[in-house]
Amino acid sequence: MKLFGKSKDGKNPDGQPVTANGAEETKMTETTDSSRSHPELKLISGQQISQSSPATNQQPVKPAPKKPLVPDVKYVIAVASGKGGVGKSTVSANLAVALSQMGLKVGLMDADVYGPSIPTMMGVKQQPQVTEQRQLLPINQHGLSLMSIGFMVQDEQAMIWRGPMLHSAMQQFLGDVIWGELDYLLIDMPPGTGDAQLSLSQIISLNGAVIVTTPQDVALADVRRSIAMADRMETPLLGVVENMSYYINPSNNEKVNIFGSGGGEKICQQLNVPLLGQIPIDPKICECGDLGTPIVLAFPDSSQSISFKRMADRLIVQVEQLEQEEELTIQ
Repeated sequence: MKLFGKSKDGKNPDGQPVTANGAEETKMTETTDSSRSHPELKLISGQQISQSSPATNQQPVKPAPKKPLVPDVKYVIAVASGKGGVGKSTVSANLAVALSQMGLKVGLMDADVYGPSIPTMMGVKQQPQVTEQRQLLPINQHGLSLMSIGFMVQDEQAMIWRGPMLHSAMQQFLGDVIWGELDYLLIDMPPGTGDAQLSLSQIISLNGAVIVTTPQDVALADVRRSIAMADRMETPLLGVVENMSYYINPSNNEKVNIFGSGGGEKICQQLNVPLLGQIPIDPKICECGDLGTPIVLAFPDSSQSISFKRMADRLIVQVEQLEQEEELTIQ
């Protein structure tokens, strides 16, 4: 792999020479202990991360060509959120498992390079293997094919990357990983609407995006930005997931709307977007994630697991419906 570190000709992956000034500028970005870093992961120099992406206006982003980096993957779906803290990675992990339980071949790519959560949520501590062709093999866990930058760096290591390096990382996690034949590849995106989202749209043609939110008004405002971003990327919006939607009081089985109610449903109606599911809040979801076993596996009959399974059903319906609409358009 050629992403991490400079090449033999002394240039970084962006084709820029690595200078002494670059090393001087980024002492804060280098790690002092790479004993646990993956052999394919060489930390980048300051010159590499100082190359900022050019400012973008609000014109539509030119989508990637239909010829994919992952030719054996049928559907590539981005799971995104307008802000952090809404449970996007939890939704990604459980949705992937729910799809897998339906007999589908599913991969989960952790594109949240600044805060990768998938290794913990999936209980993975080992590093991926590298083939003789210097390609990475996904780690198989809980019936899924997994890849994350978190598999290759220490927990305390900060990934201080700007646009070009992030773009290269995402390109290699798609093109230099042997994903094999998959029905669905879910991509757990970083929160927000920035470089990662732009890069992904330019690297691969997405079949759709799922937006995760919570019922509060402040979170719903960010949903609008995420939907606008998907529109700019010309990525079909498959639907919205309202996480932490309500709490079920175990003493009387009544719903308690801790963060308000109806916000996700309201914005879906306003923007004519499908509501894929409303996930109840429960401490068991966090506990299962910390222990490395998604709640869909640990407590398959819980209300949360049932909600995730229904969400998987609705996602498949949306994907197939969009595919049929595209076929009719082509005809």
